[in-house]
Formats: sequence, structure tokens, C-alpha cells
Amino acid sequence: MAKHTPMMEQYLRIKAEHRDSFLFFRLGDFYEMFFDDAVLAARELEITLTKRDPGQNEPIPMCGVPYHAAQNYIKILIDKGYKVAICEQVEDPKKAVGVVKREVVQIITPGTVMDHGMLKESESNYIASLTHFNDGSYAIVYNDLSTGENSIALIEEGWDAVFHELYNQSVKEIVISSELPNEFQEQLRERLHVTLSYQDEVNFNAEFRNLCDHLLNDERLMKAFSRLLNYIQHTQKRSLDHLQPAKVIKLDNYLKLDMYSKRNLELTETIMKKGKHGSLLWVLDRTITAMGTRLLKKWLERPLLNKKRIEERLAIVSSLYDNFMERDSLRETLKSVYDLERLAGRIAFGNANARDLIQLKQSLQNIPEILSVLELLNDNQEIKNLMERLFYPKEIVELLETSIIDEPPISVKEGSIIKEGCNETLDKYREAAKNGKKWITELEIAEKEATNIKSLKIKYNRVFGYFIEVTKANLYLIPEDRYERKQTLTNAERFITPELKEKELLILEAEEKSVELEYELFTEIREKIKDHIPEIQFLAEVISTIDVLQSFATVSEANNYTRPNFVEKELKITQGRHPVVEQVMKNGSYVPNDVSLNDERTILLITGPNMSGKSTYMRQLALTVIMGQIGCFVPCEHADLLIFDQIFTRIGAADDLVAGQSTFMVEMLEANHALQHATENSLILLDEIGRGTSTYDGMALAQAIVEYIHHHVHAKTLFSTHYHELTSMEDELDRLKNIHVRAEEHDGKVVFLHQIKDGAADESYGIHVARLANLPAGLISRATAILEQLEDKEKVNTVKETSEEMEVGQLSFFVENKQATKSVSKEIVSSAHKKVMEELKEIPLFEMTPLDAMNALYRLQKQIQEQ
Repeated sequence: MAKHTPMMEQYLRIKAEHRDSFLFFRLGDFYEMFFDDAVLAARELEITLTKRDPGQNEPIPMCGVPYHAAQNYIKILIDKGYKVAICEQVEDPKKAVGVVKREVVQIITPGTVMDHGMLKESESNYIASLTHFNDGSYAIVYNDLSTGENSIALIEEGWDAVFHELYNQSVKEIVISSELPNEFQEQLRERLHVTLSYQDEVNFNAEFRNLCDHLLNDERLMKAFSRLLNYIQHTQKRSLDHLQPAKVIKLDNYLKLDMYSKRNLELTETIMKKGKHGSLLWVLDRTITAMGTRLLKKWLERPLLNKKRIEERLAIVSSLYDNFMERDSLRETLKSVYDLERLAGRIAFGNANARDLIQLKQSLQNIPEILSVLELLNDNQEIKNLMERLFYPKEIVELLETSIIDEPPISVKEGSIIKEGCNETLDKYREAAKNGKKWITELEIAEKEATNIKSLKIKYNRVFGYFIEVTKANLYLIPEDRYERKQTLTNAERFITPELKEKELLILEAEEKSVELEYELFTEIREKIKDHIPEIQFLAEVISTIDVLQSFATVSEANNYTRPNFVEKELKITQGRHPVVEQVMKNGSYVPNDVSLNDERTILLITGPNMSGKSTYMRQLALTVIMGQIGCFVPCEHADLLIFDQIFTRIGAADDLVAGQSTFMVEMLEANHALQHATENSLILLDEIGRGTSTYDGMALAQAIVEYIHHHVHAKTLFSTHYHELTSMEDELDRLKNIHVRAEEHDGKVVFLHQIKDGAADESYGIHVARLANLPAGLISRATAILEQLEDKEKVNTVKETSEEMEVGQLSFFVENKQATKSVSKEIVSSAHKKVMEELKEIPLFEMTPLDAMNALYRLQKQIQEQ
């Protein structure tokens, strides 16, 4: 540092304390960056890289952004996962001795953004903390700083459960201990694409006692919450009065969706485009307010298990569904309600302007209208309960109504904010300024008459104040010694008089004091509103709930959805539809289908050609279940639904290249996750398991997985397959039923009917599908010829193996006689295989995991092949 100027030494000292952030160092009207910060920022922001002290042997890299435009540049860096430390001048340069004192006043990170221009209205902006404990448990704390929301969940099922939970939330930044294993840190960084920050201080800060009184008896939750609170306090360095007490999330109270299911079902975004369009959220979102949209997404990510709470939501949706006029009136009223959650956050944070307060007032003024609409719907207890939670905050509205003008400027430091009559002193200042300006106007008229100069003007600028301006052509008309010359211009002269300067002093003093007093009054009003933040946040929660429920009613009526019944024994959906596919088609051509599952019919084995609708049928069941358990009507004619505790899916082939996993490995991981965690109250959807490996391996695995689910898991399961040989399991597994998607062939062309029927499909129609995909005609002809050859060869092999009584010990999965397909369990004549058979008999199949069964089967197969 000895080589640098005092200012650069100051910069380096501050930068040393914020090595993981860009340091925006305030110099005049610019934020400057130096050294490595400058080089990286110039590249990321695409701005010019210059040098400080260019004449020195080692000039310093330097770049900067204008103070007034800094927000746009900060947003770019935050969106890319960086952090920005804002370093401001904290003393008056005129009073400074030596270098002006500077301090970091805020650290902006991806998870702590507060400026509404950097936030997406419809999305929560979560920062999370992750704390691990010696007993193998973890605690995750979520915070949305823009709304003050806090929640905390304890996870005792290991790291995989932690990863699935974090994946399901819109987390931008995760605060961890520096001792978290590196492999876990890499997974978080690479697979969740989040910014990692470190905070090892987990001691309780008494300042936040009101947020965690209810956690004092749980040391783990206290440590976890304290970690995040300490980090937020360290980075924000200002009032956090809007933070709400932490809600303890008991994950067992919600339907669990692992990361695979959320992705495969496309609940909030599509797999391909990563956008909202085409997701279930896209279909259901007819909310009016931004806070309603955010709440809808939260509900989708955590469907309910409590039947009573589900029915309460459905009862309100039903009332809104049946009363179109009242619902439409409610929607119109909600259009005048702004984002109360984030308005409360900005007020507490100290960056709310007068327009924010007017938006708050206008929003709260709509509560009586909302109440009057609900009064018209007052036909059930659930509506009454909702009305009891909604109240009119008269004190807040009256304060804002009597103090802030209806159309204030954006700036809070330039006046014209406070209404007349609000403050007596302010009114006097304004009157003085007003009278002074009136005197100026009267003086201009008098001087024109006295000098007979019609073009004479009295003007004002910040350099000279008030002055009299006369064009050079009229200078001869000015009486001698009347004015004092102040400035000469090309075409005019400017003059002052002692009387004019005296009035100028009075006017400017009154205006300056008026502006200063207005800012003081505004901050006082903002502080008074801050005392009511808990009320505003409570009202925001109620109004956003109303918004989501009216959205459900609006969508349900528009799309002809039905209120579901929740039953104990049999799931039965009549004429069910896929909510998203139905909307995309938009031509009424969607073919509905029934679903039936009960204790005697727990597994549906679905066969049928590609493109026939197997995956759509499976997804529509899962989406119907989720819609029902968030309290929405469902797309069908009639629905008796079970309440599921978990949904597991393996739908679609998607390599996880980031984790270095192939399609088949992803299949096995997702299937294994379902088998390990599903209960008899879970729903499992498995699509084409085993297609990522050889035919025999895939078929063996598929059958073993189905049998394992049937014998051990007992979950309701939909299992689609192209292995038609598996349909014989219906004869062996009493709770498995075959169903298929109908397709018909006409004149060599296949027609997909998209209808689900009982029984197994008789053909796969693979070449027909290829023809529909417009593959070259020559290729189709060649494939048809090859298929015929293979089928003829298979028939020959079948006859040969039957006549030789399987003397070579090879098994055929293609024998037309159904009994021959079960030959795995029959005696094999060849003595070379007796040892293998004995070992096979001793394998405890139903006590093994699918992966263990696969390994054992593979080992035995290798032994046979080596004979």
C-alpha cells in the first residue's frame, strides 16, 4: 500500500474485507472499480477498461459506472451470480480532513435483492441457509428479503432429501458453513446453479428474538436460523423490521415431490424451454396480483395432505365458481391492489418513495369493496372465516390520505410530496416562497412599465439566482444608475438590484427549508407506517389467498373442471383430461379417459405404441392429484381421489450430463428413489423402464421392479412398457391389471385413438410411427423387410428350441406358448447349468433392492454364457 495514494490505500483496505464482491467505490458521480474487479467488470458489463496513473510503471486497471445508472449494471452482475458491495462517502467532503471517509453501506447478493427494478414480480427471491449437524440431520432456512418471509424445515433423511428439497424452491443463493463437505458444495453450485456464501457465526442475536421465540427449545433450528439472520444483517447493514417470525415447515404435512417429479411433471416450468408457458402453473395462473402469483407457485410446490384444509379451499372455490358476477367484481377490485408484501419490505428497508406509499393507500382502500363482495358470497363457513381475517386499516389510510399528495414525484428529496395543511411550518415556508415569487412577477410588470422595455424578463438560474435580462437593442432605454450590471451575453445584458437580491434570499431560503422539512415529514410518515408492517403483511397474505382461490374458480369454469371428492378406498376418475395438453390443443380434439385404482387394482401395466398417449395418460393422473390437493377443481367429469403422500415419476429420457450420468443411470436412480421412499399411500409413475439397456436386461429389470412394487411397496402404480412379454404378469400378480392405448391399422397406416382400454396391446406399430415422422420411404421399406426377416427367423428359432426341449439351456422370451415364457422357473436339463439353478433358487429375491437383483441376475447370466 505504501506505493499508492491515500485514496487508493483506503480502497485496498475496504476491498480486503470484501474479497468475494465487486467493490463499487464512490468517487463523485461515479462508482469506480480497480485492479481485478475492473478487469472482470469491464468484461461482464461490456464497458471500457481504462487505467489510473497511466504514467506510472504499473498503471492500475480501472473502470466505472455512473451513479445514476448503477442499478442497471448491478442487476447484470447479480443475474450472473456475483455480489456487489456498495461503498459510499459517509461524510461531507467540505468538512473532511484528508481523504473523505467511506464505508460499505450494503452488499447486494443474488438472494438479498431489494430494489423492485431488479426483482421479478411473479417470483419469490429466496436466499437459503443450510446447516448440517453431527447426527446426520440438516436444517434449511428460507428467506425472501423483499417480503420478509421466513420459513425453516428440518430434514433427517440424509443429503439426497436435502438436495430434492432445495431443488424444488426458487433459491438464488445458499449460505453454508465453510465446513460443509466439498462434494456437497460442488453439487449445490453445479446442479442447482446457485451462488454459495459462507457464514460460520451461528450465535443467537438477541435483536431478532421476536422472530424466533418459538424456536428457543430447539437448538438445531436456532443455529440454522441464526446463521441466515447473521448473514443478512452483515450484508444489509440496515433496518430489518419487516422480517417475519420463522414458520416451521413440517414436510410430512405436504405431498412430497422429489426433483425428478417436479421436473418430469413440468409443474412450474417446461423441461425443454425452462419457461412458464406449457406448465401446470401456466394453466392455473389467472391471478390478478403479483403476490397472488407467487402464492400459487408455493401451493403448487407444496400440495396439502390435510383433507380438512383441502376441503376448506374447495368450498371457497366452489362459491366463487357458482357466482360469476361476484367473482368478476372481485377480479376488477383486485386490479387496484398493488404488491403489499414488497411494499411493506421497501418501507421497512427505508427505500420506499412517496409513490410507494400512495400505492399502499390505494390498495388498502379496496379492502371494503373486497369485503362487500365476500358478503354476497357468504354462503358457507369458509367464506365467513376468510372475511373475519380481512380488516380495514383505517389509521394507515387516514394518515396517508391527509399527508401525501395523490401524484407525488419519484424523488423524496426535491419536495412537492406533502399536502397543504399537513404541517403549519411547511405551509408558512410555502407561503413565503409563493409570495416572493408573486413579488417577482409584480416587479417584472413594474420594470417593463418604468423602462418601456416590453421584452424585459426576470429570470432565475442556480448560478446567479434571480436577475433582470434586457436585450442589447433595448439597453438605451434603461435609466442611468437604475440597475447593477451582473453578466454580459452576446445578445443581452443581465442586471440585479439590491431589492431583488433581498427577495431572492427570502425565496430561496423558504424553498430550501421547505424541501428539507418535506423530507423530514416524509421519513416520519414512513416510520409511522413501519409500525403497522405486521398488519400489512397479514392483509397481504389474506388478499393473495383470495386471489389464488378466485384464480382456481376462474380456470375451473373456463375449462369445465369438476370439484373432486376425497375418498378412502378407490381412486376413480371419469373422462379425465390432461390440463396442459388440453389447452395446447385448443380444438376440442382431446380424448378423455378413465382411471381406476383400488386395493385390488394397485398396478396398471400400460402397453401401446409410441405417440399413442401413454405418457400423457400417466401425467394427467399425477397433475389431477396435485390440482386436487392444492384445492383446485380437476379436469374430468367426475373424480373420487385418494390423498397421496408422495408422487414419484420416471417419465421421458433425459441424460444428466452435468452429473455425468447416462439415460439408463438416470432411469435407475429415479426408479430406485421411488422404490426406497414410496409407501402404500404413494403414487408411482414409471414410463418405459429398462429401455436404456439391452432388451433382455431391460425386460428383466422391468419385471423385477414391477414385482418388487407389487410385493413390498404396495403403492398405486402406473407402469408403461414396450415389452409385451411383461403382460403375462397379470396371471401371476393378483393386483396388476393390463390396460392399453387403442390403435388401429387402415390401409397400412396406423391411427392412434388415444383411448385406454382393458387388456394388453397386440402390436407396437414402431415402423408405422416412423412413417408418421416422415422418415425416407426407402428406409421404411427396408425396415419392413428386416422386420419380416426377424419375425420369420424367430419362428424358426422357436420351433427348434421347442423340439430340442431347450437342451442348450437358452431361454426365449418370444415363444408363442405363454407357458414357455415362464420357463425361467422350470427345470433346466443341461447339467452345466444345475449349479446356476441351485444358486438362483437360494436368492432372497423379495428381500433385495432392484439394483441388487439386477447385479445378481447379471452375475448368473455371465456364468451361463461362459459355459
